Amino acid sequence: MIRLQNVTYLVRDVDDAVRFFTNGLGFTVRQDETFESGWRRVVVGPPQGGAGFVLVVAEADAVGQQAGGDVAFFLETDDFAATHERLVAAGARFRELPRHEPYGTVAVFEDPAGMPWDLIQPPVTTP
Repeated sequence: MIRLQNVTYLVRDVDDAVRFFTNGLGFTVRQDETFESGWRRVVVGPPQGGAGFVLVVAEADAVGQQAGGDVAFFLETDDFAATHERLVAAGARFRELPRHEPYGTVAVFEDPAGMPWDLIQPPVTTP
């Protein structure tokens, strides 16, 4: 079995990105360590026990277009309204109003670095 574990996420300012990921997405800081060389490794992800990969946050000059303008990340939530509100408060800019599709409620937003994400709440199914 092969599983995606970490993804490098390019940002202009690591501390600003960490604030967005923790306040806006509810992620936790898994690692924040500066080595003797001065290199800083910062890893954020869903709270411990949460499913999914983690992001290795790294400073770079070219940010926000790593996916060529397409949505690079798809964030699933079980409470669209609350997550939407938290993201806006944390600095996300929604490109559109939430829309209802057969696969759930969805809207595209940009994080403070300009990277587009999909916020999706799958439809509620009853047994």
